[in-house]
Amino acid sequence: MFLTRLGFNSKIVVTGDVTQVDLPSGTVSGLRVVQDILEGIPDIHFARLSSADVVRHKLVSDIVDAYGRYDATQAAQEPKAIHRGKRRP
Repeated sequence: MFLTRLGFNSKIVVTGDVTQVDLPSGTVSGLRVVQDILEGIPDIHFARLSSADVVRHKLVSDIVDAYGRYDATQAAQEPKAIHRGKRRP
């Protein structure tokens, strides 16, 4: 519905955090799917922040890094996600 609200000469900013997922194991995050689908379309940009962008206590940055390493390890161990009946690269 929000796409119908995008008028000429306007901008929409959608925020989300792909690391904050409470979906059951094996369920692909909708935000990650959106990135896969829309990546490369002119005038669409995805800003990917890291722990260096966290302006809080150093411990928070360390925790963000730890979760990033954990996610990468889990992704390497899981079979590729199936999307719309096709295996994703």
